[in-house]
Amino acid sequence: MAKSDIKYLTTQRVEVRQKKYCRFKKMGIHYIDYKDGEWLKRFINDQGKLLPRRLTGNSLKFQRKVATAVKKCRQMAILPYVTDLLK
Repeated sequence: MAKSDIKYLTTQRVEVRQKKYCRFKKMGIHYIDYKDGEWLKRFINDQGKLLPRRLTGNSLKFQRKVATAVKKCRQMAILPYVTDLLK
């Protein structure tokens, strides 16, 4: 069967995703405060793992800064290392 033989009753939907952007570059943030645990919760999942760049949209430079900030925050016991249902 060739592609031209396939007929659809409805049109196929193609999802158009929004382009990911680095929120730090867009907002002009240069320093990531490791003492703000509530804000850093955006970058970890509900198990406490760091979210990758492909999900957050951060640039490489700021993803590294976020990772070090989360690690410092965990060291100071503001964020837990491992948890269930963090959010």
